[in-house]
Amino acid sequence: MNRLLKIARSAAPGTGVQFRKTAYGNSGLRQFLRDVLAMANASTDGPRLIFTGIETDAQGNRRFHAIDRDDFSGKPSYQSLVADFIEPPLRIRYKPISIDGKQVGVYEIANCGDRPYMMRADFSETLRRGDAYLRVQDGAFKMGRRQLQELFEERFNESVASENVEIGFPGEIMHKILKLPTTDLSQLPSAQAAEKLRLLLEARSKVAASGSETMVARLTHARLFGSDRPYEDRSPEQLMHEIQQIRHIHRYEDEHFLYEQQTQELQLMVLNQGQHVIENASLSLVMPNHNALYVASRLPRVFRDKRWLPRPVGEHDQYPAVTLKDDAIHVSSALGDISTDAPARVFETPLKVCIGNELKGRRIEIRYALHGSNLRKPAKGRLRLQF
Repeated sequence: MNRLLKIARSAAPGTGVQFRKTAYGNSGLRQFLRDVLAMANASTDGPRLIFTGIETDAQGNRRFHAIDRDDFSGKPSYQSLVADFIEPPLRIRYKPISIDGKQVGVYEIANCGDRPYMMRADFSETLRRGDAYLRVQDGAFKMGRRQLQELFEERFNESVASENVEIGFPGEIMHKILKLPTTDLSQLPSAQAAEKLRLLLEARSKVAASGSETMVARLTHARLFGSDRPYEDRSPEQLMHEIQQIRHIHRYEDEHFLYEQQTQELQLMVLNQGQHVIENASLSLVMPNHNALYVASRLPRVFRDKRWLPRPVGEHDQYPAVTLKDDAIHVSSALGDISTDAPARVFETPLKVCIGNELKGRRIEIRYALHGSNLRKPAKGRLRLQF
């Protein structure tokens, strides 16, 4: 905030800073979109700032005018207007700051590395799809073919070809196939507990007509559960209900078995072989779903003080985002900037998977797509897991 106050009080209007005496309001939305386009396309480094409620003159003197509080949550919101009418996507924040007891507004437009920015849809007769503006000194000018071509050429020269990106599994060289061992899923805590309940239910069913059902049930219970768990007289209906709920009852024990005791950690590497850093990179993976393929959608809980406790939020933030669908598993991870000096890890915390014996001897294919704000097109390819 101190930075914004300093700029508001002393900065001169230019390619990265603009001052307006009044708020845009509903009648000034066309002007707002035009100014945002011009600032986003400006040849300057760092975030661009538009101040409302600040009047300047040629000598640099300024007066401050209070902005109505309702303007900061206008309908439609300024952020929504930018999302609806400007492409490529542009991040903008609008917030109030207080100067000499008066509230003024400031728009901060950040990460303008995907120029040129244009209108993606018609807003009015004078602001049409494909229009683009450029801020030069302290004014906004509509861009022509030459200016647009210069921006496209500049972007192309600073971009990275997807052919210069290699992605694979880590090793002395990056591999495209990874072999993983399988696991006997009948050892899952929920599976073992369910089997014991089925045996107890079966024993009760066999002797139901003999009149000694309770004694047999007690003996079977003692054999299956030992003396640690006291006998409870449960009806067959109660036992069936518990079997149906067994996965939920033992969910934390199952997660510990799958993603701690028997887990295989999946890591990927990305190598940028171009001449420029890949900016704002993110990787997405898609693999087929299968009832014997388990991929953790979150880190498992830890057992402490006789209970299962969630991990700190910071640990979960380091784990990739996993979405489980009926037919596919989607994984995504934000990488930030990828330099050209050495291979970079994709996941801060590796992906946790566990594979059942049912998949032994089979392969599945993973499709990947690496996106970056200066990649000419996404780097796409296929990897394989062999079980």
